[in-house]
Amino acid sequence: MSVKIAIALIALGTATTLCFADEPKPTPPAAAKPAIAKPAVNLDDVRAFASVFSLIKQAYVEPVDDKTLMQAAIRGLLGNLDPHSEYLDQKAMETLSEDTSGSYNGLGLEVITVDGVMRVVAPIDDTPAERAGIKSGDIVVRIDGKPITQENVGESVNLLRGKVGTEITLGVMHEGAAAPVDIKLTREQIRVASVRVKWAEPGYAYVRIAQFQEDTGAELKRKLARLREKGDALKGVVLDLRSNPGGLLTSAVEISDDFLDSGVIVTTKGRLKEADLNFSATRGDLSDGAPMVVLVDNGTASAAEIVAGALKDNRRALIMGRRTFGKGSVQTVLPLDDTHAIKLTTARYYTPSGISIQAEGIHPDIELGDLKLVVRDAEPGVITGERDLPNHLKGENELSAARANARANTDDYALTEAVNVLKGLAAARRAAPAQTPENASKKG
Repeated sequence: MSVKIAIALIALGTATTLCFADEPKPTPPAAAKPAIAKPAVNLDDVRAFASVFSLIKQAYVEPVDDKTLMQAAIRGLLGNLDPHSEYLDQKAMETLSEDTSGSYNGLGLEVITVDGVMRVVAPIDDTPAERAGIKSGDIVVRIDGKPITQENVGESVNLLRGKVGTEITLGVMHEGAAAPVDIKLTREQIRVASVRVKWAEPGYAYVRIAQFQEDTGAELKRKLARLREKGDALKGVVLDLRSNPGGLLTSAVEISDDFLDSGVIVTTKGRLKEADLNFSATRGDLSDGAPMVVLVDNGTASAAEIVAGALKDNRRALIMGRRTFGKGSVQTVLPLDDTHAIKLTTARYYTPSGISIQAEGIHPDIELGDLKLVVRDAEPGVITGERDLPNHLKGENELSAARANARANTDDYALTEAVNVLKGLAAARRAAPAQTPENASKKG
C-alpha cells in the first residue's frame, strides 16, 4: 500500500503542511544494477547505549522511568544536530499550531536556543515583550530567578507561555550591557496582526509585516487595496520586515509574488527528492511596479529573509538596514503518531541568484545604523527663512498632510530614510518611458 507523506516546511517556529502525492510503488532493481546495501548500525554503539540506559536505571540517585529516559534520548539525538531540529510532544505540537494561527497566550517573544543559551530572535509588535523593551539579540539568562542552563533550556522556553494575567520575571542581558536586568511581564493573549498598512507620506505606502501566518497574503491584498482607494496615486512602497522572525514558507512566497511579475522566488535543496522545491512568481504586481524599499535588521529571519532575498535578487527592491539573521535551513515535521513528531532539518533554501544565506544573512544594499531621530527641544539658532521667525504668519501649506506625516515619522530613522530614497526612485521613474497598456498588469 502506498503511503502519503505530509511534509511541513518550517520558517523559525511556524509551519505549513505541503501534501505530496502517493509514493510510487517500488520497482525491482535491474539485474545489472544490484541494490546498494545500507551501512548497518554499529553494534558496539548499540551496546554502549543499552549499558548507559541500564546503569541510569540502576544507580541514578532518584528513580527514572523508561519513558522519560527514552524521550530524553530522542531529544539528545535531535538537539545535537542543529538548533532547529527537535522532538515535538503534544504540547509542542499545539504550540506549533497556535503560532501558525497567530493567537496564543504568552509574552510575544520569539527565541532560539543554542548550547543552553536562550537568545531573542525578535519580539512581536505590540506585545508585552516589545513594550518592555526586549530587543533582537538580547539573551534571557534566568526566569523567575532560576538560571537557564543546558539542562533546563527546553523547559524554560515552555515557561514563556501560560495563563493570561499571570506574571513572569525575565533576567535579560541586553546587547552590549555589562549585567542582566530583571523585567517583570504579564502574559496576555497574543493576537498577532501580521500586516499593518498606512501612508508614510501621501503617495508612499508603509507596509509592516510582523510575521508570516496563514492569512498574511489575503490580509495584505485587502489592506493595501483599501489604502489605495482613499489616497493618492501610489509612488512607492516601504516594506518593513524588521524584527520579523519568519513564519509560513507559503505565505512568504505569496508576499514575494505579490510584488513580482516574474522570476524565481526561492528554491530548496536536500537529500530527499521531496525536499527539492522551486517557487516562481506569476504575472501581476499589487503596487503596479512602484519603487520599493525593504527595511531589515538582525531580527529579520527565515521566511522574512526569503522575501527580502527574492525582491533583492530580482532587482525589484532596494534592501535597507542591517544584515539579517541568517537562517537558511528548512525543517520538515515528520509525525511519529497522532500527538508526537520530530522537526528535522532536511534542506537549505537558496535565493534566486543561487546563494545560501545560512549563517551569513542578507546584506543590505544601503546599510543603516541602529539610530533614532528626535525632535529638537529648542528652535534652530540660525534663521533660514520666514518660517524660522517667532510668531510668523502660518503659510497655507505649512501644516499639510505631508509635513504632519513626516513629523509622525521622526522617531523612526530607517523609515524616514526609506521614504527619502523612494522619492528619488519615484523621480527617476517619472523620467523613464511611461508604462503601456500592453505591459501593465494586476494581481487579483
